[in-house]
Parts: sequence; structure tokens; C-alpha cells
Amino acid sequence: MQLLKVLARVLEYPTKELQQSKDALVAAVLEDSRLPRQNKEQLLTCIDRLCDGDLMDLQEAYVGTFDRGRATSLLLFEHVHGESRDRGQAMVDLMEQYRANGLEIDARELPDYLPLFLEYLSTRPWEEIRNWLEDIHHILGLLGERLYQRESLYHVAMDSLLVLSGREADRQELAQLVASEERDDTPEALDKVWEEEMVKFVDDQGSSCGTGGVVGQRRRELEQTQTIHLSDQLMTDATPRPAGRA
Repeated sequence: MQLLKVLARVLEYPTKELQQSKDALVAAVLEDSRLPRQNKEQLLTCIDRLCDGDLMDLQEAYVGTFDRGRATSLLLFEHVHGESRDRGQAMVDLMEQYRANGLEIDARELPDYLPLFLEYLSTRPWEEIRNWLEDIHHILGLLGERLYQRESLYHVAMDSLLVLSGREADRQELAQLVASEERDDTPEALDKVWEEEMVKFVDDQGSSCGTGGVVGQRRRELEQTQTIHLSDQLMTDATPRPAGRA
């Protein structure tokens, strides 16, 4: 499904390569047969802004949106398991799912990183795609509403994925829930995290060790896992199909 590849690109860190691929992204959206017209128009507007905007501004906005706090994290299991041990097992299970379907590991990234997950799904049959998206529809709904209330253009991608899942969200309930949440991306909230999770530079044996807290956690996770990318053969054999949501 080419549309899932488009959504994966949209949700990745903005690059010059992304901006240069605008025509291909637009063509894939226009050719899709599953996404409703309204969602297509919103997604095309999002692509216009990402591909025509100032790259440094877009990169700064991306970091501010997804890398500060956990409420809008693109790591799926962070919203399900938090820091529990169950998260590690869930990532192992997902990694095995990727490998069982012909994916190869060639770089670093966590398996529950949403753009990577979407790239995987883009190679699967439609019914399997629908089932996976239905499984995470509650995460997509919350992420979409949080991004919408933060006036982020990325809410459009979550809205499209929710449409593809076939599940409708209670917008009023989500809006009330998110409005009642305490923001975790403010300077005060981030300072509180650093105060609670002390940075530890030297271990008990006196040897150097990495930082603790959220940044240290992310670095350790990246060191312990590798990115999964589609093998060339799998990309060749995959039969793309379209998607949708309103």
C-alpha cells in the first residue's frame, strides 16, 4: 500500500530528500482509492507545507513536537507499556514479526517507531493492515487529538491512519481528555523530569557511564536495537494497495 509509505515519510524527520520527493508523494495520495476526499485534501496540504517550507524551521518544529515529552512520542509501546518490562518483550515480539515476513536489519531504530511500523505494514495484505491499525486505533486517536490541540500539522497523518483502521473515535471525549492532561513538553515539565531522574556520570565502580533520564533511556534503547528496513526483494514483490479515514 503506497499510501502507508507516504504517511511513514510524512512522520519522519524532515529532510531535503523528503522535499525533493514531493511529486511522488502527491501522486501516491491521488492514486489511492481508500482515503476519503477530505482526508486526501488535508494530507496533500500537509505534504505541501512539509515540502515547500523552510527545512530548518520544519526540523525545529519536528523536534519540538515529537522529541520533547512522551505524550506525542512516535514509539508506540511507550503509550502502552511505559517503562515496564512488558515493553521490552513487546518489542522483541514485533521484531520477530518483521523478520518472519522477510525484513532485514541494516541500521538503528526501535521496532515500535511508527514510521518504521507503517513501512512494514505497507507490504502486508489489506486485511492484515486493517487489523494492525485497529489494534492501535486508541493510540492513533489520542496522538491525533494531542497534535491537533497543539496546532501541529502532523495530526492529519494520525487522522488518516485512524480512518484506515475502520474505527471511529469519540472526538468530543478525546478533546475533553486531552484538554485535561498536563502538558509534558513545557520547560517546567522537562525541568521536573531532569530533577526527578538525576543524571549519573560515574557508576559505583568509578567508571564512566551514560546519562540517565529520558535522554539516557532513549540513547540506551537505540544502542540496544537496530533499525529494520525492507529488503529490496520484499519491496519488489510487495503489491501496494490504498487506505483511508475521515
